[in-house]
Amino acid sequence: QLQLVESGGGLVQPGGSLRLSCAASGFSLDVTHIGWFRQAPGKEREGVSCIGRTGGTTSVAESVKGRFTISRDKNTTYLQMNSLRPEDTAVYYCAARPILFGLCSLDPPKYTLWGQGTQVTVSS
Repeated sequence: QLQLVESGGGLVQPGGSLRLSCAASGFSLDVTHIGWFRQAPGKEREGVSCIGRTGGTTSVAESVKGRFTISRDKNTTYLQMNSLRPEDTAVYYCAARPILFGLCSLDPPKYTLWGQGTQVTVSS
């Protein structure tokens, strides 16, 4: 069964850090781009960061550049989030896109398999 499972969300104060994990099962990350996305209430889903199938290329949204870092090991992709702000509050999703060539994308429709999401709340 193809599956992505996110974990690591929670409540954190402004300026704090969280690390999200996205565990893949049923397929190999060697032929897959992984993206992290988020959706706040009343807003569209937006791309946060992505990583290519070899892990050698990444992309980060301007809104989180310098604060969020994406990485991966064999079966899990991580999103390290530092200097969190209240506007980072959202449900965070990871998603997979089977692909052999090209750079990863922050465009949600390009991804075909999604996790269930994990809530991140930044508040004092």
